[in-house]
Amino acid sequence: MSRPSMRQAVATTASLALIAAGVTVGIGTGISSAAPVCQQTSNASKNNPSTVWITHNYSKTVTEKEVAAGTEVTYKTVVGTTSIGNPYVNTITDYPPAGFGAPVSASVTAYHAIGGQKSEAVTPVANGTGYSVRSTGWFVNSGNPVTLDITYKVPAGVKVGDTITSGGIGVAGTVGIEEWLPNLNSCFTVRAKNAGESATGSLDGAGLGSSDGQMSSTGSISDVLGDTISRILENGS
Repeated sequence: MSRPSMRQAVATTASLALIAAGVTVGIGTGISSAAPVCQQTSNASKNNPSTVWITHNYSKTVTEKEVAAGTEVTYKTVVGTTSIGNPYVNTITDYPPAGFGAPVSASVTAYHAIGGQKSEAVTPVANGTGYSVRSTGWFVNSGNPVTLDITYKVPAGVKVGDTITSGGIGVAGTVGIEEWLPNLNSCFTVRAKNAGESATGSLDGAGLGSSDGQMSSTGSISDVLGDTISRILENGS
C-alpha cells in the first residue's frame, strides 16, 4: 500500500473509532447537528475559601426535552446552598442559545419574610449576549433557593432533529455566591409541530390575531374554523 493510501486508511479508521465512541467536534453554543449527548440539565457546586467552605449549588434546566420551531421554551436556573449560611443573590444572567431573540417572559421565585417562597414577574435586560434580572437581594438558605424561569421563542428556521444548546449563567451577590458558569448549559431536540401548534401557525398565516385563534368559553372549535374558512375565502376572492 502506498504511503498516502496508508495515511488515508489510518485516518478513516481513527474517525470511525471516534464516531463509535460518541466523540464529536463541537461548533460552539447554538445549533449542533452532531452533539454526542443532549442533556436537559447541568449542575455545578462551589465550596472553597471564597464561600467560607459553605457549599453553593447552581443548576440550569430546559423544561422540555423536545420543542418545536416557532413555539416557546423555558429555562430554569436554580441557585442554592445545602450548608449553613444565607447568601443574597442580586443578579442572575441567562445566556440563551445563539440566534434566539429577547425573552418573552421571566419570573423569579425567592423567599420573602412575609409569605415565604413567592414567584414574581421580572423584566430581563440585555447584558452582552445574555439577559439579566436584578434585585436588591434575593435571600438564599438551605431550604430556600432562588429560581429564575425565563422563556424564549424558538426561531422558526431550526430543523426537526437539530439539537439546541444554550449558553451558561452568571450570578452576582454577596461574597462567595458570585460565579460565571459558561458551561452550565441545557440542550433540547427540535421536534415536529403537533396538530395544535400547526393549526395556530396556520391561523396566524391567515391574518388572524392570537386572540382570534384561541379557544374560549364563547367560541367552539367549529365556530373558529368556520370563521377562519370564511376569511380565507374572502381573501382569495
